[in-house]
Amino acid sequence: MINVSFYLRRLHSLCGLILLGGVLVEHLLTNASAMGGPEVFNQGLAMMELIPPPIFLTIEICMYAVPILFHAIYGIFIALDAKNNPGAYGYSRNLKFALQRYTAWYLVAFLIWHVGYLRIYLKGLSGVHISYELVQSVLSNPIVFVLYALGMFAAIFHFCNGITTFCMTWGIAKGPRAQCVVDKMAMGLCAMMCLLTLAFMFSYFM
Repeated sequence: MINVSFYLRRLHSLCGLILLGGVLVEHLLTNASAMGGPEVFNQGLAMMELIPPPIFLTIEICMYAVPILFHAIYGIFIALDAKNNPGAYGYSRNLKFALQRYTAWYLVAFLIWHVGYLRIYLKGLSGVHISYELVQSVLSNPIVFVLYALGMFAAIFHFCNGITTFCMTWGIAKGPRAQCVVDKMAMGLCAMMCLLTLAFMFSYFM
């Protein structure tokens, strides 16, 4: 008998690391171009708009929407089934296991707001072009600034911690020492990506 849960979890793991990890890195690098000023950021967006709309929409659906929906829906099932007990067992991996679930819940709400407002409402329905000036205006609201920063931190931690669990699940990091090395490297990457996020966010007001 086929173990459907086993293969779904493997697909969930691959989807999160490769597809959604790629989306996160692309999103981070695109936004980091804001540190070069309005002209650099807007030129990058203009390059993306050269892609024919039908092709761009297909990419958004196949590479963004479908993977995100699958990872989120199945991730909710996993989170509901998880037993979080960081208070009872204060081990680092146990705390990160709980944080992986907590950040997942926050990301569901964050993505509904972020994608719903910027991509669907402003760009899709209102026809507003995403630009440096628009992002600067949105982030000028202190509440939005904090919520966006928390959303980025949650996505970055979820991805980087996922690297460790991916390597453990797929047998890439075998044994406590290898797993410890991978975990430290992943958390180092997490710290660098979070610092880059703060740098580009504050660059809008410097």
